[in-house]
Amino acid sequence: MTEKTTGASYAAAGVDIEAGDRAVELMKEWVKKTQRPEVLGGLGGFAGLFDASALKRYERPLLASATDGVGTKVDIARQLGVYDTIGHDLVAMVMDDIVVCGAEPLFMTDYICVGKVHPERVAAIVKGIAEGCVLAGCALVGGETAEHPGLLGPDDFDVAGAGTGVVEYDRLLGADRIRTGDAVIAMASSGLHSNGYSLVRHVLFDRAGMSLDRHVDELGRTLGEELLEPTKIYSLDCLALTRTAEVHAYSHITGGGLAANLARVIPDHLHATVDRSTWAPGAIFDLVGKAGSVEQLELEKTLNMGVGMMAVVPQESVEVALTTLADRGVEAWVAGEILDRGDHAEGATLTGSYAV
Repeated sequence: MTEKTTGASYAAAGVDIEAGDRAVELMKEWVKKTQRPEVLGGLGGFAGLFDASALKRYERPLLASATDGVGTKVDIARQLGVYDTIGHDLVAMVMDDIVVCGAEPLFMTDYICVGKVHPERVAAIVKGIAEGCVLAGCALVGGETAEHPGLLGPDDFDVAGAGTGVVEYDRLLGADRIRTGDAVIAMASSGLHSNGYSLVRHVLFDRAGMSLDRHVDELGRTLGEELLEPTKIYSLDCLALTRTAEVHAYSHITGGGLAANLARVIPDHLHATVDRSTWAPGAIFDLVGKAGSVEQLELEKTLNMGVGMMAVVPQESVEVALTTLADRGVEAWVAGEILDRGDHAEGATLTGSYAV
């Protein structure tokens, strides 16, 4: 009599195909909420389909694309067991990069990598992505959920995404439109957004020994709630602004801070100056600075300091721009101006002291 043996299997190696199928079923209702008329087919195909004939209304359509992730903010979500907000961050990081050139967001795909597929958890992540896509006006046309046992722990995960938008060639925004005397309008962030969390975690957890469930009076809530505040999605606000006012350029304030990101859209012969006294950064920025004895310039190189998006507009468009943003519930103010380069070595600098 021969001894019965059990062969290796994908499941034994840690990959649960049935759990993956269950996750897809759970996420379908959320993906459906993001659909635009140009989207063909449903979830489950090998590729997402978008009807490009919709671009015929453009004289010379330019496709804009971007890809990004959320960084170590996902570890905060993991520790708190909150998975339905991190998708907002992902959409913001991708689609707000695309809208900077004036492009309308069209569609997005996501990639979710997990140590073990927990269907409800994956569906919650996709729910957040879908809600973010609605806020950005784009469709979620597909994605991938990958299970990597042995590489990631059972509760570990990461997310990434890629998006596509379209802009008419003669409406492309950027450095070549900016002129001396233009105003720099700042739009308030919702908090830290999705950059600098490696510094934030090091300072608040490793050095200050704070916990996520600690209530912080200055924040008015727990530290965990503050750190998981979703990144504000400006896409539709920026598109509305370009319809009502003349806009020369946008700058999405992400990794590298305000000055470095603004400098990316400033032409070589000009200089942007931003006055810190025009706003007061939120309490979380002061908390990080004090808890880690982080110098101001280091904070400004790493965090957005309360500004998530900037618009460069001619002076005659300032009033209508501020009115448009206020009508859409976006806190905005004139924070600086564009000057001749002169002796300035940098494309953008911050001046003055923050308001208290």
